[in-house]
Amino acid sequence: MASASATLLKSSPIIDKSEWIKGQNLRHPSVCFVRSHPTSAAFAVRASSYADELVKTAKTVASPGRGILAMDESNATCGKRLASIGLENTEANRQAYRTLLVSAPGLGDYISGAILFEETLYQSTIDGKKMVDVLVEQKIVPGIKVDKFLSGGQSEVEATLNLNAMNQSPNPWHVSFSYARALQNTCLKTWGGRPENVKAAQDTLLVRAKANSLAQLGKYTGEGESEEAKKGMFVKGYVY
Repeated sequence: MASASATLLKSSPIIDKSEWIKGQNLRHPSVCFVRSHPTSAAFAVRASSYADELVKTAKTVASPGRGILAMDESNATCGKRLASIGLENTEANRQAYRTLLVSAPGLGDYISGAILFEETLYQSTIDGKKMVDVLVEQKIVPGIKVDKFLSGGQSEVEATLNLNAMNQSPNPWHVSFSYARALQNTCLKTWGGRPENVKAAQDTLLVRAKANSLAQLGKYTGEGESEEAKKGMFVKGYVY
């Protein structure tokens, strides 16, 4: 399966347009065997040839003071976001909003990784540049969602406060964030689909990203937060 995937990626004319994807090493993984105790059952591990790249990526994603921007909403869910500001769910509107997010100046200071939806992986910004390449230029690792999860629907501020609380005590592991609405809600409403509001919307995105960067370090105070950021986002029956 891994070999088939590598071949498929190499032969894709769409993916070939991305400088980031072309630069990835898609060699076939070698196979090693690991003996597990106490059952002593042997099983194949197919990650050995990717070990260095995996460690490098993990260190980047888990770097101190940075977290993950989850922008992996399906087109249908993205349509709900756009509808909340009176915009139609068209590819052009989805492209404009995603361009706003990935091109925010200095976003990489607070964001280490971005989870993308399939459409976004192949999509270009409104300026014609592949979105994955824009992310990489900001030192942000692009990735694809493969998970299922629960959404709490907290306010942006509550999500940040809870992250900060978890980092107030000693932890044996790195506690960071992977937020979608808790990073994007105020940004989306500030933009409202108007080109003249892009700069203001990007500024609000950076405010939230910086707040969560501080919370990831246990240094967030909650001072100066807007009333919009304090509003709860719980929606009964909400699904992705």
